[in-house]
Amino acid sequence: MAGYLTTHVLDTAHGIPASGVAITLCDADGNEITRATTNADGRVETPLLAGDQFRADAYTLEFEVGDYFRRLGVDLADPAFLDTVVIAFGISDEEAHYHVPLLVSPYGYSTYRGS
Repeated sequence: MAGYLTTHVLDTAHGIPASGVAITLCDADGNEITRATTNADGRVETPLLAGDQFRADAYTLEFEVGDYFRRLGVDLADPAFLDTVVIAFGISDEEAHYHVPLLVSPYGYSTYRGS
């Protein structure tokens, strides 16, 4: 099986999946590869990267969390402490599943390589 990339977003401030978060995947040069939006479970319906596009390289995932929290009615500072969360990561194994989740609140976030 060829490798692929997935993600999901969890709102740790409210204890819920973060639905409606816009996500952009870019290559090492900053070129946009794809855009997606999280569903009601905080997940993207299909892999962000798969097949012939899934190559060993450096990438970034950009999560528009400021817009998400504003839609929930969270009173954010102007400018917001976190507006766009950017996660820079690398893919080295073209046969593996890379899962890059984002756990986020208006004032902090964490990530890890999931399964």
